[in-house]
Amino acid sequence: MPASNSIEQIRLLITGGTIDKSYCPVDGQLSFSRTHVLAMLKQARVSLPEEQVQTLLLKDSLDLTDADREAICQAATAATETKLIITHGTDTMVQTAQGLAAKQLGKTIVLVGAMVPYTFSNSDGLFNLGLAFGAVQLLPPGVYIAMNGRMFSWNAVRKNTAAGVFESIPVPKP
Repeated sequence: MPASNSIEQIRLLITGGTIDKSYCPVDGQLSFSRTHVLAMLKQARVSLPEEQVQTLLLKDSLDLTDADREAICQAATAATETKLIITHGTDTMVQTAQGLAAKQLGKTIVLVGAMVPYTFSNSDGLFNLGLAFGAVQLLPPGVYIAMNGRMFSWNAVRKNTAAGVFESIPVPKP
């Protein structure tokens, strides 16, 4: 494999979202206690060094502020790696992707999330994360979304809340 596709070129930024939520049996709510991404990497046998995994936030994407999105963009800008995977909640994933695209970083950036928390038996999180790892190593620079077994350009996708999936939309004309 060429050096540019090496795992050493990947940084994983964690921001929260459903992929990292846990169920609290006391109050019956989904919340954040810690990230599950390190356990996911271990389960998938992905040998990404821990120093290349950076937890920025643990928030539901509906709770992200403009300052949070700017912090995500700043972390992406500061990363020395050329390939970034960002875990993110699905509700505002496209909005954050738009902000990253506007920075024109010249890096391959893949946002990924889950419709069902990783800690649930029917979660799509591990599959989506695996898709993101494969895609970030193969795609050219740009900003993408990895969901439902598909890769989307950030500006040609939307979340279909009725169907619970991401779907393609026509790329807007300039």
